[in-house]
Amino acid sequence: MADVFQSLKTLVLGPEDGLSALSVQDRIIWELRAPRAVLAFLAGAGLSLAGAVLQTVTRNPLSDPYLFGISSGASFGAVLVIAALSGTSLSSIAMLSEYTIAVGAFLGSLLSVLIVIALAGRSGQVERMLLAGVATSFMFSAATSLVLYLSDPLAAASLIFWTLGSFARADWASLGLVSFVIIASLLCFFAFSRPLRTMLAGDENAQALGVNVIKMRLGMLVVSSLMTAVLVANCGGIGFVGLMIPHIVRRFTLGLNVNLFLAVTLIGGAFMVWVDVLARTAYQSSELPVGVITAALGSMFFLMVLFRREPNA
Repeated sequence: MADVFQSLKTLVLGPEDGLSALSVQDRIIWELRAPRAVLAFLAGAGLSLAGAVLQTVTRNPLSDPYLFGISSGASFGAVLVIAALSGTSLSSIAMLSEYTIAVGAFLGSLLSVLIVIALAGRSGQVERMLLAGVATSFMFSAATSLVLYLSDPLAAASLIFWTLGSFARADWASLGLVSFVIIASLLCFFAFSRPLRTMLAGDENAQALGVNVIKMRLGMLVVSSLMTAVLVANCGGIGFVGLMIPHIVRRFTLGLNVNLFLAVTLIGGAFMVWVDVLARTAYQSSELPVGVITAALGSMFFLMVLFRREPNA
């Protein structure tokens, strides 16, 4: 921690002698570690926020961008774009990747949402919607594996990044779009927090209070898809964060006058930063994929939630 503050002082005030450039340690902190920590915080905040919104609009505590099929659809879109660009020059991929991959991921996530809505039927039952999301997630995961299998071997190593999740490619240039989307989405959810809370009482009660349930649900699904797609485009598929954090926040803030969306944003971001620390320090010789750790923790949490739910819930 002392090294970080010293590097911050050097970065703001300049070297003490006024002549020498930044040290190797300062460059490591501010060019590698700092953008990685910021991206990890934004990823945890965005995924947790998306999970809280999905659980609200579907009234199902098991909803999550990963289980809902949004993350898998976004991963498929991102991998498909990378596979298509693998035949071009590396410089072209570098110039187009920041926005092109995000657009591909967003289209994939939207396709996933449309499939889930179509499979859920006109009744829109939340249990059926969740099952449709799980089926869609498996379908897009299989499609992503097929793209990996058919891709050029040199490009396959890069594509695997989007299936496991990592913050190793974080840099300051790519954080602008991610920050803008996360902040804009958070403000959007704040603006509609009252009708979102109303939907927890049921569609009939929400409609009686003047809430257009269908438009609200579709709008929140689109915003959640956009947020998830941008994160997938930058750090790959990371599952179960949106499932765990809202449950944990609700348990520890029960009875307190705390905004759920703000709480899950902050706690989810801090959680993901520490998960990234664990991924980098668990093995000295290698780095674990972040998605592997969150999947291991999330699967146990998912089983615990299923076990604790009432049979008729």
